[in-house]
Amino acid sequence: MMAPARMGFLLMDGFPMACLTSAIEPLRAANEITGRREFSWTLISETGLPVRSSAEVRFDPDMALDKIEAGSVGLDDVMVLASPTSRFENPRKANGQLRWLDRSGVVLGAFSGGIFPLARSGLMSGHRCSVHWCYEAAFKAEFPDIAASPSVIIRDRRRYTVSGAGAVFDLMLRLIEERLGRETMTEVACWFQHPFVREEDASQKIPVAKQGGTDDMLPQPIRAAIRIFADHIEDPVQIADVAAAVDLSERHLERCFKQATGQSPLKYYRLMRLKKARQRVLYSTDTITEIAQSVGYASSTPMARHYAEAFGVNPNDERRRLNGVRGISGAMPPRD
Repeated sequence: MMAPARMGFLLMDGFPMACLTSAIEPLRAANEITGRREFSWTLISETGLPVRSSAEVRFDPDMALDKIEAGSVGLDDVMVLASPTSRFENPRKANGQLRWLDRSGVVLGAFSGGIFPLARSGLMSGHRCSVHWCYEAAFKAEFPDIAASPSVIIRDRRRYTVSGAGAVFDLMLRLIEERLGRETMTEVACWFQHPFVREEDASQKIPVAKQGGTDDMLPQPIRAAIRIFADHIEDPVQIADVAAAVDLSERHLERCFKQATGQSPLKYYRLMRLKKARQRVLYSTDTITEIAQSVGYASSTPMARHYAEAFGVNPNDERRRLNGVRGISGAMPPRD
């Protein structure tokens, strides 16, 4: 009989609790269905002290990061769960331990915001990774040399990265299928009424502003226009040029866009840029001026005005409001 697959979950303050439960529950169900301990799991924190999730629920880990063993008596996989602003108390020691685990053959990965501390460790160099769409702009700003993918799951050699909690469940189903077969995987999925198992290269669903739908539900010319918008965040493109690129008149694009999204293409495009700016306000240490320039504004003043109109708060005020929360989670406060 095979030894259990041994998974470790490295929790950092502010980690998304849904990702942890989405990982453990299908593994627990697989054990119950087979009547064998096919999977085991261990909760880890940097110091061994309790960790609070983003939902303010406290978790008591089983061990500290520096107590992990590798090889035949240790863990097979270690997944990092964190917020984008989470940082180790002792980065040199913690990152050294992660690098040792890598050298020992342990599969390393990250769920949701956990990709940020994993990337800061230097262990994602040369690897593709899945990055949640709401963190994409901040991730690309901090790690321009790491290939960020919109796919829900990326398994690139010994790196497993997952965009969010639903995709974590999909990854666990895939691991169950690979170890125990499709029949057991299907039964686990049905236990939780999980409607379908996405392919690993499935793209993330992204909401359409003010419509209650997702971008993949839009008509093809509108999707094409939005892709052009997404490619021109820092260097805004004229709507007339976008209309020509999707083979529509500017007037017809305007009508189609309003019908599909409830907004004009110009307003939709501006909101896209502002949402990218907000990601960097929330999850990066870039200055507001740097952020404004990164989304196509010549200065921070007009961006701040549009930002406040869109989100009901000035970007500097939003930063100040978050400083205390970031301090609690051990993150570096943003620069003014």
